[in-house]
Amino acid sequence: MLDTHGRKYVEPIIESVANAFINRSISANKVTVLAFVLGISSGGWMLLGQPLIATAVLWISGLLDAVDGAIARKTGTSSSWGALMDITFDRIVELSVIISLAILYPSARLVLIMLTGSIIISMTVFLTVGALSKNTKNKAFYYQAGLAERTEGFIMSSLMMIFSNHIIIITIVYFLAILFTAGQRLKEAYELLKN
Repeated sequence: MLDTHGRKYVEPIIESVANAFINRSISANKVTVLAFVLGISSGGWMLLGQPLIATAVLWISGLLDAVDGAIARKTGTSSSWGALMDITFDRIVELSVIISLAILYPSARLVLIMLTGSIIISMTVFLTVGALSKNTKNKAFYYQAGLAERTEGFIMSSLMMIFSNHIIIITIVYFLAILFTAGQRLKEAYELLKN
């Protein structure tokens, strides 16, 4: 929801950072890899007992995850490989956070498994619809909006890391938001693909 409706408010920051990388001849794919390395370090910082650092690097990774696409569009270097890296690395970053939390908080493992399952379901719908639909936007494929998009994921992951004494209830809320999003996407998919 926030990615779809709030992007216009952060676009100037994304564009500014993208221009800074372009001026230094740093490619979109290099920024994708940098975002990935920072993102997976979030789980490592959690395991080291540093939830604030973990949260900070997660958000920096998220900013760079938006910047890489802006660089690719501005430089005319958008590619299917870049899109594949971006999507794959996003899921690995999510898993880094979830796995670190499962290691630290055994009592939350069941809900963290449920969360992982909901992410798999939602992303399966998202990617399948993207592959089967005609793209009319400036993304690499058709982008389905929903209640829980990437930014909501960052917010919920941050809450899970910082307020770990409430990890089970936060994870359940996140799980339900993703399942709701999967339902939204399935409904939209039915309308898009029924013909």
